[in-house]
Amino acid sequence: MRRFVGSVALVGLLGVGCGGGGEGGSTETATIRVDGSSTVFPITEAVAEEFQREHPDVRITVGFSGTGGGFKKFQVGETDINDASRPIKDSEVTTSEESGIGFIELPVAFDGLSVLVNLENDWVDHLTVDELNAIWRPGSTISSWNEVRSSFPDEPLVLYGPGTDSGTFDYFTEVINGAGGACRSDFTASEDDNVLVQGVAGEKGALAFFGFAYYMENRERLRAVPVDPGTGPVAPSEETINNGTYAPLSRPIFIYVSTVAAERPEVQAFVRFYLENAPTLVSEVGYVPLPDQVYEMALERFENRVTGSVFGGGTMGRTIEEIMGTD
Repeated sequence: MRRFVGSVALVGLLGVGCGGGGEGGSTETATIRVDGSSTVFPITEAVAEEFQREHPDVRITVGFSGTGGGFKKFQVGETDINDASRPIKDSEVTTSEESGIGFIELPVAFDGLSVLVNLENDWVDHLTVDELNAIWRPGSTISSWNEVRSSFPDEPLVLYGPGTDSGTFDYFTEVINGAGGACRSDFTASEDDNVLVQGVAGEKGALAFFGFAYYMENRERLRAVPVDPGTGPVAPSEETINNGTYAPLSRPIFIYVSTVAAERPEVQAFVRFYLENAPTLVSEVGYVPLPDQVYEMALERFENRVTGSVFGGGTMGRTIEEIMGTD
């Protein structure tokens, strides 16, 4: 399922790298086109709004059709930057290469996929990874909470989750079910996390998963469930996501910049602004900033136009600084 469910247009009068100039000349508006992950959307939206204040002559459009849906647009040159809540897949790398679209991979924040229940749910103190797998694995027929754990009540279990084009969906199913995209199909899916929030808030027996920022934004309406990977239950928080103890649902999230777009002055200015201001803006929208060194490494990666992915595989057990230094 691929659904475009929202966009924000930040419109101004551009001057960076555009036509015009000279006496009596006209200035064209430059546009930076961003799409992709609904999880990364709040960060990019915040950065775009702040960038607009300093560069009122740049127009930025930010949409959220999901990581996968965004990559499809990115691969054919419809967008300049793709927000992604997972690393680019090998198949997407191949398609980009075939289309002649190079990319620069830049991590921008940490996220912790949060498992959420209704505020009236007073029986769940935590869920184990095995219990989450039993609920969400392909072919699962669990439809009541007492089928998850016998001490739970006979309350209907109503499931909500991101759409299948979502990087959040891919990541969750990979770490919980063992393969990206492997999941039961009988749940309410949406690329719009606000739809998921409303669903859980309105159903006593509801269960959902989505990004930490949307939980923080709606923590008065929902409750986050601690997750036990086998070493004890841990709730998502800025501290547990940053130090990796909220496992296995902590992850970095990204922007991917087209190498073609990266040669445009307005895109260069925007990406530099993004990485230089991310520590503050990431926190403001409820995510966990990366270490300062990682933003410096990402900026160096962009300035040197280092292409390809270092997060696509073999990253378990390594710090993000180690991963970024593997070029």
